[in-house]
Amino acid sequence: MQRLTEALDFQSNALMLRAERQRLIASNIANADTPGYQAREMDFANALRHATGTSPAGWGGSGSGAGGTGLATTHPAHDAGAVGFTDEPGLLYAHHSQDSIDRNTVDLDRERASFTENTVKYEATLRFINGSVRSVLDAMKSPSQG
Repeated sequence: MQRLTEALDFQSNALMLRAERQRLIASNIANADTPGYQAREMDFANALRHATGTSPAGWGGSGSGAGGTGLATTHPAHDAGAVGFTDEPGLLYAHHSQDSIDRNTVDLDRERASFTENTVKYEATLRFINGSVRSVLDAMKSPSQG
């Protein structure tokens, strides 16, 4: 029973992080025309390690307080406080492939591809959870119910 609980806890953490990443990508897409907007990205693997308690040393900044402010940036000149994400550990500035006149770093093609990929992975996680629960329910059925 403990292994099942651990597996479902892991998958539920993954599902919540996928939903958060979807929100982040949607925010980037919504701000594609906002001058000066810096696209944000989540390091999903590190976020999942952090959520499951297997965080590598230094992720999120040791001693960073309750909210954690250990953000990484792609350029030393970026100011995380100006964007308003200082309370969201693990968020990164997305690498942009081409400079724009208005300093907006959203690449709509990349964001759409990320949105689609994340949607597929979210659905796969839901199917895994559903399959695990179904297997347990089938195992608990008496032979006369099968």
